[in-house]
Amino acid sequence: MRTAVLVEPNEFELEDRPRPSPGPDDVLVAVRDVGICGSDVHYYEHGRIGDYVVEDPLVLGHESAGEVVEVGENVTHHEPGDRVALEPGVPCRRCAHCKRGDYHLCESVRFMATPPHDGAFTEYVSWPADFAYTLPESVSTAEGALCEPLSVGIHACRRGSVGTGDTVLITGAGPIGLMVLEAARAAGATDVILTDVVEEKLEFAKERGADLTVDVTETDLDAAVAEYTDGVGADVVVEASGAEPSIKSTIDVVRRGGTVVLVGLASEAEVPIDVLELIDNEVDVHGSFRYKNTYDAAVDLLADGEVDVEGIIDFESELEDIDDAFRRAMEPTVVKGMISLDS
Repeated sequence: MRTAVLVEPNEFELEDRPRPSPGPDDVLVAVRDVGICGSDVHYYEHGRIGDYVVEDPLVLGHESAGEVVEVGENVTHHEPGDRVALEPGVPCRRCAHCKRGDYHLCESVRFMATPPHDGAFTEYVSWPADFAYTLPESVSTAEGALCEPLSVGIHACRRGSVGTGDTVLITGAGPIGLMVLEAARAAGATDVILTDVVEEKLEFAKERGADLTVDVTETDLDAAVAEYTDGVGADVVVEASGAEPSIKSTIDVVRRGGTVVLVGLASEAEVPIDVLELIDNEVDVHGSFRYKNTYDAAVDLLADGEVDVEGIIDFESELEDIDDAFRRAMEPTVVKGMISLDS
């Protein structure tokens, strides 16, 4: 099978690798679509993300969907021909985190495209059947692949308890910010504000239903939010950019008694925050790490037409053109690139 392998920063090689066989509890999936995530691009450029270092050749790609071609002997809920989205993190199922339902916090999780675990930029993947979710006919495999970033948005909104009538502010209009927008709308938010520093992305967010967009390089965010909310502030602020100024701004624009959810990964581990302001305004601050129990909800939202994920795709490329695709994905105005494999 054809496999794109990151052999060093800024260089993929196409290799012929043996096609895997499914284990007794696995499905063998012919991969059809794989999204290019920001973390993939970071590994491509720098060869590492924090403590995760690419020391050996690595297959990237963790936003994936395809068609089941073979099932393991114990698998009863999938059969060849099923189209499935693959949840990329497989936990140990035995640790304290897994047993209390927080399987996304499992310290032994096997996560696609996180060293040393290979991802999905390949023609076939053998994956635990419990983490393969059947797609209805109305949902494409490209949409199925984007259940992954949509899941990040769903989990962030759950962490923030976004509900009917809420005003939600999202900092960062990239793929995750846009998926938070979709999830917030589905959860009942009536007003959604997005910020960014790229005008084209803000225009795109406006087209996708943002009620207010703010270019924070030109407009004071605190003043803009105060004007929009009559001085109250946002009920929930989801920080999806990882930029230090945006992280700091969250406590200035959230209402008293409101909630801040931190999703974006900052370049530095420590960001100064006014703790006295958090206490005085009784602000809840939550971290949001990946997701748990979201894929069924993501598929249902797509099947019901409640969210749009395919609309964020800027371009599709073939596996053979993956280097060019990654360079294109690095352009500041690009939201999402997709690698589509031959059917």
